[in-house]
Amino acid sequence: MKPEWVRLSGRKTLVEVDVQPGSKQSGVVGFEPWRGRLKVAVRSPPVDGAANAELVEIIAESLGVKSSRVSVEAGATNRRKTIAILGDHVDSLKALKERE
Repeated sequence: MKPEWVRLSGRKTLVEVDVQPGSKQSGVVGFEPWRGRLKVAVRSPPVDGAANAELVEIIAESLGVKSSRVSVEAGATNRRKTIAILGDHVDSLKALKERE
């Protein structure tokens, strides 16, 4: 069974994302129901952690939290990543999914 795309784990929220590095525009571009992941485009190439850093900034900005509260939990060298956000942001992420 596949885990939920967004869930609480202790005192942090985990969200499954698919990243599109090297895109023309940056931001949350939607949700892929067949993969069960939030889709995020970043302008930065996947070199020296630039795409990961931009991804963290996009997620933080979208949720209105400091980027220091957001980190890549798993998949640092993969397009499919698990992002950790300190605190409970499940409802905010579900609302973000609905807006896109």
